[in-house]
Amino acid sequence: MSEERINHMEYMTGMEVLESDVMDKVINHMEAYDYDKYTETDVRIALNNDYRTIEDFAALLSPAAMPFLEEMAQLAKEETRKHFGNSVYMFTPLYLANYCENYCIYCGFNCHNKIRRAKLNFDEIEKEMQAIAKTGLEEVLLLTGESRKMSDVKYIGEACKIARKYFKMVGLEVYPMNSDEYEYLQECGADFVTVFQETYNSDKYETLHLEGHKRIFPYRLNAQERALKGGMRGVGFAALLGLDDFRKDAFATGVHAYLLQRKYPHAEIAFSCPRLRPIINNDKINPKDVHEKQLVQVITAYRLFMPFANITISTRECERFRNNVIGLAATKISAGVSTGIGSHAEDAEDRGDNQFEIADNRSVDEVYEAIKSKGLQPVMNDYVYL
Repeated sequence: MSEERINHMEYMTGMEVLESDVMDKVINHMEAYDYDKYTETDVRIALNNDYRTIEDFAALLSPAAMPFLEEMAQLAKEETRKHFGNSVYMFTPLYLANYCENYCIYCGFNCHNKIRRAKLNFDEIEKEMQAIAKTGLEEVLLLTGESRKMSDVKYIGEACKIARKYFKMVGLEVYPMNSDEYEYLQECGADFVTVFQETYNSDKYETLHLEGHKRIFPYRLNAQERALKGGMRGVGFAALLGLDDFRKDAFATGVHAYLLQRKYPHAEIAFSCPRLRPIINNDKINPKDVHEKQLVQVITAYRLFMPFANITISTRECERFRNNVIGLAATKISAGVSTGIGSHAEDAEDRGDNQFEIADNRSVDEVYEAIKSKGLQPVMNDYVYL
């Protein structure tokens, strides 16, 4: 590692430092997590408990729980029905820009990757949103590459204002910000902020994030708390499963969400469960040890530990897998997805390259019908503004 690389644990100028012990608690829990110590008895106790503790969650994520996958799935299904009924929420992501100032070695947008870069102007954003709204969707997730220079807070704010004309729910998956910036975006119409921590192992994190603001581990980890302090209604959590030890990362993700829910009881909590996918110029990136069975274990463990949380299943997964998990624990599914820049409107050309390869290319109508065919209710929105 070259000497000029900045310390990944030290905040850069302009980054808000929170007086919070959440990060330390999450890391302590994760470092103490020895998943091999759990036994069949521990798993049975966790499954039989009505209210599951962090220790129960640890058991459900352990290798000892693998033989209980069917039982976990059935219990997760019961919990999901209890709290969400037959509803499955639908949304689509809209990539506004793919300029990025970070060098993350596993991401197609990384600043050293020679790809087509693009950024939608406000007219193009409006056209894209009109096209998405015509499909009947009422929730949109706005994404950018992590470049404050090319996609500044004001630009994202204007995009939120446009989105609010067409959608009842506006989510953001952009670079981490300070709480006053989140407050501004909430005033512009954003409801929800999702941040992928990627991995909670700070040593591994340092080797994956070589340049840019994203290199600063604690600033990223505290993003959800700053978003809640800024007035966001909800926050989403995710580790990119397969970057490091997936059990420890999934455990840390769940503990992080749990601690913030206890600290901010009003907050709506959501999980994403992405696995690594091949990217442009690197088709050899694949998840380490995370196969579909392991992914089902993670998703059902999240549901049993935090019954009220939304769980999103990504187009990184194939149609068959997505159809199965919406019947079990996932409550949110994307449809009509493109991870390129500007490709929803009919006359728009896809001007920027994709962040990663998707595995489910179905349209909104196709996903809608698939949900119905499972005896579930596709829901575009359940939130009423007074």
